[in-house]
Amino acid sequence: MATEEPASEHALRASRTYGAAADHYRRAALSFWDRFGAATVSRLRLAPGGTVLDLCCGAGASALPAARAVGPEGRVLGIDIAAPLLELARARAADEGLANVELRHGDATRTGLPGGGFDAVVCVFGVFFAPDMAAFVREMWRLTGPGGVLAVTTWGPGLFEPANSLFWRCVGEEEPALYKAFNPWDEITTPAALAGLFSRAGVPDPAVAAAAGQHRLDHPDQFWDVVLGSGYRATVDALGPERRDPVRESLLADLRSREITSLRTDVVFGTAVRPG
Repeated sequence: MATEEPASEHALRASRTYGAAADHYRRAALSFWDRFGAATVSRLRLAPGGTVLDLCCGAGASALPAARAVGPEGRVLGIDIAAPLLELARARAADEGLANVELRHGDATRTGLPGGGFDAVVCVFGVFFAPDMAAFVREMWRLTGPGGVLAVTTWGPGLFEPANSLFWRCVGEEEPALYKAFNPWDEITTPAALAGLFSRAGVPDPAVAAAAGQHRLDHPDQFWDVVLGSGYRATVDALGPERRDPVRESLLADLRSREITSLRTDVVFGTAVRPG
């Protein structure tokens, strides 16, 4: 099956980044993963006994709520390229006694699955890692069955501001070549952009909605947990130990002096229903 094919370079980079970030994923400062995964699933009105495909499923932020929604008679298949995140998801599913979840390691853009096999296909904060986002959405649409729903969730503009700008400033001062060298989530941050992506993929009549949000930290220093448990991890690991510490110290000093404990977490939800 296609999940056994060699992964693309984009997928391998995501695997390295989020495989490393897995060691921070369950920290309190990163509760936004579960919050927005659940929010995406809640918009789908899944029925008991349904089948769900969760692409770029990560640590189960959307796969586990989907499994609860479809119940024991339903089935959820999650696919992700980062094996350590899948291990987290499996442990969480086992803790909850969710036996209706299968979590599979592979490139989500190349599943090799037969078309039309799922009542819902979900991708939360993953579409922007694909080298061809329109082709990825087109593939998701192929996998969505008649009467089924496709759901794609992306970050909105200004993710993690004001801490985001401070992070990149500190990185640029230490190593200019790494300044915003890996931030693909900034490529599609508005309802118009997400609607346009659906259109380019040949998905008709999407419903797209922006939702403003704020994420609270108990202390400014917790933003470093966010850094290490998110896509920023690629940049931090590229810095290496000698340059990482000065970036951390400079960033945390700025965050403390400004008393920053609230981060912008706007999202854009996009859904489309395939005609029955």
